[in-house]
Amino acid sequence: MALVTTTEMLLAAQRGGYAVGAFNVENMEMAQAVLLAADAEKAPVILQTTSSTLKYAQPLVFSGMVAALAALVRVPVALHLDHGASFELSLQALEAGYTSVMIDGSHLPFEENIALTARVVAMASPRIPVEAELGIVGGKEDDLISEGGAGTDPAEAAEFVRRTGISSLAVAIGTAHGFYQGTPKLDLKRLAAIRDRVEVPLVLHGASGVPDEDVQACVRLGVCKVNIATELRVAFTTGVRAFLHENEDAYDPKQLGNAGKGPVMRLAAEKIRCLWSSGKAL
Repeated sequence: MALVTTTEMLLAAQRGGYAVGAFNVENMEMAQAVLLAADAEKAPVILQTTSSTLKYAQPLVFSGMVAALAALVRVPVALHLDHGASFELSLQALEAGYTSVMIDGSHLPFEENIALTARVVAMASPRIPVEAELGIVGGKEDDLISEGGAGTDPAEAAEFVRRTGISSLAVAIGTAHGFYQGTPKLDLKRLAAIRDRVEVPLVLHGASGVPDEDVQACVRLGVCKVNIATELRVAFTTGVRAFLHENEDAYDPKQLGNAGKGPVMRLAAEKIRCLWSSGKAL
């Protein structure tokens, strides 16, 4: 199928009580693996790239690649800019063919976050949906480093959505980017309070390593998009390492790529089933 936006995809998830998996991909093989998993599970899916990944290859490269791969599957596929670091990068992504963008002004004071986010919404609207973040999801993802996390204030969330016009809101409820030290403790009461005040679909960042039952508790409370990044990278790298351990003389990059695809495909399928989005392709 041709690439679609995340607008109806997330609204359908909100109505249906499931969440769409949003998978960070770093290369063609990871994108292939995730799409094969989504196609097998008959699930809508979001592929996304961070600002750091777009330093590795430009938005046009990923857009062209993902659009071509999406044409080979039967499920809705969106291409999303994850943690867009600036207005300029958001514009580049849209011009390159991305069908959804996130502008991350969560490190800014409240009013500055609103101003930056509203500017991106004005540029993208109404064609392309915009995700933003309020509160701080801690940890490290690529170039994004946050020491500790500041939970999303429900009252501020309602004002933020109203004044910016965003399509979805990433919330801080105790998750973190990267690896966890121990099991994260999610603030489900905060999530429920945000859901009571905010109508747009909610997004959970930092889900890698969060127990399935905790992720599902978040979906029950209104999370419609769940980001998976670190676990995918680990799965790909583990597959390549295992292949090289057994084939020390291997030198063909295609073999390395294929070795990483299998673990990524299996993990993506597991996450899709966890989010109850199997069989939900529109």
